[in-house]
Amino acid sequence: MLLLLIAFSVAVGALVAYLIDLDSMASLTKIFRDLSSRKQHPMSSIFQVEEESKNHGGLLVAQVLKAHGVEHIFTLCGGHISPILVACEAQGIRVVDTRHEVTTVFAADAVARLKQSIGVAAVTAGPGLTNTITAVKNAQMAESPILLLGGAAPTLLKNRGALQDIEQLALFRPLCKFTARIKRVKDIVPTLRKAIQAAQSGTPGPVFVEFPVDTLYPWDIVAREIGFAPNARSMRQKMVNGYLMWHISRQFGGAWNEQTVTPLPVDIPKAKVSQLEAAVDLLVKAKRPLLLIGSQAMLPPTKPDKLRETVENLGIPCYLGGMSRGLLGKKGRLQMRQDRKTALKEADLVILAGTICDFRLSYGRVLSHKSKVIAINRNHSQLHKNAGIFWTPTMLMQADVGSVLVQLRERLKARDWSGPAEDWVKSLRERDDAKEAANLKKGLEKPADGNLNPLNVLYKLDQVLPDDSILVADGGDFVGSAAYIVRPRGPLQWLDPGAFGTLGVGGGFALGAKCVHPDKPVWIIYGDGSCGYSLMEYDSYVRHKLPVVAVVGNDACWSQIAREQIPMFKSSVAVDLNLSARYEDAAAACGAVGPRVPMQDEERVADIFTEVSPATRTCKAALVNVLIGKTDFREGSISV
Repeated sequence: MLLLLIAFSVAVGALVAYLIDLDSMASLTKIFRDLSSRKQHPMSSIFQVEEESKNHGGLLVAQVLKAHGVEHIFTLCGGHISPILVACEAQGIRVVDTRHEVTTVFAADAVARLKQSIGVAAVTAGPGLTNTITAVKNAQMAESPILLLGGAAPTLLKNRGALQDIEQLALFRPLCKFTARIKRVKDIVPTLRKAIQAAQSGTPGPVFVEFPVDTLYPWDIVAREIGFAPNARSMRQKMVNGYLMWHISRQFGGAWNEQTVTPLPVDIPKAKVSQLEAAVDLLVKAKRPLLLIGSQAMLPPTKPDKLRETVENLGIPCYLGGMSRGLLGKKGRLQMRQDRKTALKEADLVILAGTICDFRLSYGRVLSHKSKVIAINRNHSQLHKNAGIFWTPTMLMQADVGSVLVQLRERLKARDWSGPAEDWVKSLRERDDAKEAANLKKGLEKPADGNLNPLNVLYKLDQVLPDDSILVADGGDFVGSAAYIVRPRGPLQWLDPGAFGTLGVGGGFALGAKCVHPDKPVWIIYGDGSCGYSLMEYDSYVRHKLPVVAVVGNDACWSQIAREQIPMFKSSVAVDLNLSARYEDAAAACGAVGPRVPMQDEERVADIFTEVSPATRTCKAALVNVLIGKTDFREGSISV
């Protein structure tokens, strides 16, 4: 009875509001009499509903994505989102389905980074969305502009116990810059445009738009599914029909009216002229400046080649981190890779170009109190991270990193600045080369357990990598060693999780990278622990003809954790894995190539890498399982 009264009240209220010109009881009586009719209903006419149209909300989603240059959408299918996927396919947007929802967001993240644009994932409601949370948080901390599209229970069944109906917005609000729930079909276009704009403006990050299933399917299907009774006879059912017709008419009203789908302008923070001039004043006085470049420097609008030229012309020795690895090529004269801590203590000016004073810089404690420090970052909280506690900034600029570096170079050129002292660059170069030589020597040592030296394996990989290779880092100790040894060949050719330190990014990152660059070899550097998260994505590589190659450093251990746990607590509980695990067979079972490299094949390591390398340019994915031993190369590295 209560539901009946609610339905009656809403229906009457709607009629009063929208049918004010119908002032006779006869007119109202006629409307109720026509509620069961399948012809164009008066309520549909008032709300401008095209009942005969076969259009659906998925078409609007696809049109917006197409207008924003989206070429790939990553998904794992679900009935809630089928209209989006079908419409994207019709629009020529490639639909790439995966074996786990978390992979969809990791893949979209890789696309966003490599294209300097938006990456898109679509997953079904409930567990489909909750499965993405780790990847969305990773994208938030890595400042990647991701658009996540999620299905949801029908509007009328919200909070009524429908399949997979949970409070999804509450889960994603803390992770996303923008969240919205579509309530009317005509809201799809403006909401998506705002979401994409938000994802790329200011500090980039993920956004989430929720689509109740009844906003995506055609009108006639929704009308049938919501319980509309076409042959209603009782007054009770007619009143319920009246409410349902009001609801669906409002939901589909004006849905197919022409709307603008093109991108909204993106807001990019800029430095003040006074700040730029003050920074130039500090630079011209410095003798030993040092540049620390982080991932944020690779964001648009500055193109990677322009940024590389800028950094080389500045002439300031630099350390590259995150997505900026490879910016100066394989052997850039100004790029230092070793002994950063000592260099920071000796520098008289440090520019934190998108680099944050978090755990990676010991919260700022590695900076010398005698150094001037200029910090540049789009994000206010990251810019000020631990300032005044462990380090003291000389200047803080909340602005786009790449743009500031370009502007500083232009102003320094106008002042005829000749760059830092030559002996400063020379001393850092000599020290760096000496450390590299020591690492190479260490790579020739034979591990006590008789397996292959991981450093030697990585050096051999570095020797055979094609210059256009894209490297995906997913692991702990093995990948940590690779960061010192394997050299990215150019800008945007290195992908790692970022500040969140997430394991399991490999499968999705490689999928996204190969979609963006189908003609470039994509290599995953896996630890044997981390490969377990996304090994099944080899099925995705094979189905979509995306030949990715992975190298698994198999030491039968979560070594990053074991380095601290075993000496400290004298226990290896939960850190041991299986040396005889046939990861290559799992990949081969999905249709890939799976070589295994045991200790007796040490002389063939480079040859095996060369043999699988051409597979990255054909339609055959590959996984190389390399049995490696233990070393003390990264002893003392952090695990928490």
